[in-house]
Order: sequence, then structure tokens, then C-alpha cells
Amino acid sequence: MQEVSDEAAAHGQIDQGAFCAVYRELSPGVLSYLRARDVEDPEAMTQEVFLALYPQLDGLNGGAKGAKSLAFSIAHARYVDEHRRRVKAPFSTGYDPDADPRRTDSAEDQVLAGEGSENVNALLGTLQQDQQEVLALRIVADLSLETTAEIMGKTPGAIKQLQRRALSRLRKHCPSLGEGRHEQ
Repeated sequence: MQEVSDEAAAHGQIDQGAFCAVYRELSPGVLSYLRARDVEDPEAMTQEVFLALYPQLDGLNGGAKGAKSLAFSIAHARYVDEHRRRVKAPFSTGYDPDADPRRTDSAEDQVLAGEGSENVNALLGTLQQDQQEVLALRIVADLSLETTAEIMGKTPGAIKQLQRRALSRLRKHCPSLGEGRHEQ
């Protein structure tokens, strides 16, 4: 390497062969230095060092020693930049939803688990068609009395009465439903 670097420096220019020789000679040491400094991606940073070194080889003085000194100066500067970036960056951790204990079943899953879908369907089957429709619109779709009345073509008073009768019938068939009232 000494011959190639000294010859290129003497001519005031660097050719690709000279750069390749500098790279082959210095890259293992630069990579080792960056690994020892615990850089996140030492291979990528080694490439960055030599990308920064290449345009500066043209006016380099000092031959092989000068190239080595410049390469390690660039490597050190890049390491310091990364270290500062890491110190300033907030600490972050990955999120694994399977490891998160803060999870609950949806309301639908809770009802189906508690009552069983066949039981829920059987209970709804005990209601008249209008009563089922009122419960679907008022409780499941969460619509107002007025909107439900408009959809069904009935008065708000009739909707209230249908809902009250439907819930009363469901409570008779399943006493656990009496705990949470949805009438308004």
C-alpha cells in the first residue's frame, strides 16, 4: 500500500486502484475500531468512512500514514456523531401485543361467552319481530328513540313501549339480564 499511496500522492491524484488498495489495507482496522466502539451498524459506517475519504485522497499529504490518519479521523468523527444521536434519541422498546396483559374481550365476546350464541339467539327468538328490531336499532346500533321511530314508521312512544316489553320478556327468560338496564 505504501507504494501505491505514495505514488498517487506524488502525482496529486488518486485512481481507483489506489483507492482499492487503501480500502483493502484500512477497512479491516476501521471496521474493528467501529465494532469496538459498539456502533449500531459498523459495516455501514465503515462504508460511510470510505465514501468520505475518497474525495479527500486527491489532495492528501503524508502517503500511507496520512491516509490511515485521515481514515481513522473520519471514523472517529462518525462514531462521535452516532453516539450523540443515540444519547439524544429517546429510548424506545418494541410492542408485542401477545405479551401485553392489558387486554379484555369485546362486549360481544363477553355476552357470547356468558350466554352462548345459541342461547342468545334462542332468547331473541322469544320476542316478536318488532321487539327484535327495536332492540337491534336501539341497543346494537345505538340509535335514538326518534331515529328508531322514523326508521320503523312508529311514534317514539310506541318505540319506548316495544323496547320496555322486549327487555321485560328477556328478563323473565334470563334473570341475569336484569342487572344492566338499557331502557331510556
